[in-house]
Amino acid sequence: MRIAVLKERRPAEGRVAASPDTVKKMVALGWQVAVEAGAGAGAAFPDPAYAGAGATLAPDAAAAIAGADVVLKVQRPLAAGEGPFDELALLPSGATLIGLLTPYANDHLRQYASAGLTSFAMELVPRITRAQTMDVLSSQANLAGYKAVLDAAAEFGHAFPMMMTAAGTIPPARVLVLGAGVAGLQAIATARRLGAIVSAFDVRAAAKEQVESLGASFVEVDAAAAAQAETAGGYAKEMGEDYRRRQSEKIHETLKKQDIAICTALIPGRPAPRLITEAMVRDMKPGSVIVDLAAEQGGNCELAQHGAVIERHGVRIVAHANVPSRVAADASSLYARNLLAFLTPLVDKDTKQLRVDRADEIVKATLLTTGGALVHEQFGGAPAAAPAA
Repeated sequence: MRIAVLKERRPAEGRVAASPDTVKKMVALGWQVAVEAGAGAGAAFPDPAYAGAGATLAPDAAAAIAGADVVLKVQRPLAAGEGPFDELALLPSGATLIGLLTPYANDHLRQYASAGLTSFAMELVPRITRAQTMDVLSSQANLAGYKAVLDAAAEFGHAFPMMMTAAGTIPPARVLVLGAGVAGLQAIATARRLGAIVSAFDVRAAAKEQVESLGASFVEVDAAAAAQAETAGGYAKEMGEDYRRRQSEKIHETLKKQDIAICTALIPGRPAPRLITEAMVRDMKPGSVIVDLAAEQGGNCELAQHGAVIERHGVRIVAHANVPSRVAADASSLYARNLLAFLTPLVDKDTKQLRVDRADEIVKATLLTTGGALVHEQFGGAPAAAPAA
């Protein structure tokens, strides 16, 4: 089986879909791996490291893809008009594409079907015990939460911890984390390690215990409503109008006392919930900082501008694009391990070829297209019957 690893060409993307470590493991499993030259440069993985791990270095994307059975990507391939060339047109019919394929922006999914690709979206990996090592969203969000606090510290004109000096005492920074998922919990832990006083808000009741276990205080709006605010997959639900009004009032009052807000709240397939309004920003302390990790999906702060750092009403609002890529080496290492964990069970141990079990719940959750058809019901597909055993 031949695997192709391409250089990522989308803006602000420094990650790569395979590390020298995972290439070495693929080769040990009997797979052939072709890596496009320079693919790992943004993650500090030089070409000689891939060659030393057993990969064949290809001079360009076309050479890497030629004859590939599986193409590993971080972001979805460039289509015509999206970049320097049409990556999608290079993919051979019958190949398997695995990556972060942004299925919720699903206008491109039928392109994969038309191209004859079997495609898997890694952001759809279910949150079940067996799939923990494949959970791309968690591995990348963990690093994003960490980096968000460091970005806040870089913009904040004060120290984080309390400092007692001969010249006087510096009070600790106060940090509010909005959204206590994987990114939010890591942000709490990082801010606490830096010495800040941390509080956190989440609509889900289950988040309270996790927040408090990290030494932060929990900002609660309505305990009864929060008990019903979580989906079966562990994500937050969109709440009713009355709850949102009371939530907004609570956040507004809390923000007035904070120095930093880290926004991480997301709802899969929907715009990010609007948690911080311009009126709230206006009432924050001068010199405060907001870091919005949800800016790509519209932002938790209505003033955030995706890919920019701006100042409004004396508050710095940070909304860097692709925050996991700002920690590209570690993000790539974790993502590559996620992909290897996902791909390994799909390969027959005897033939070394792909054998996709359509009855497997992980395959069912992530498979977008196969056999020239869009098969994922959530995105308008009509699933074909699984092949007989």
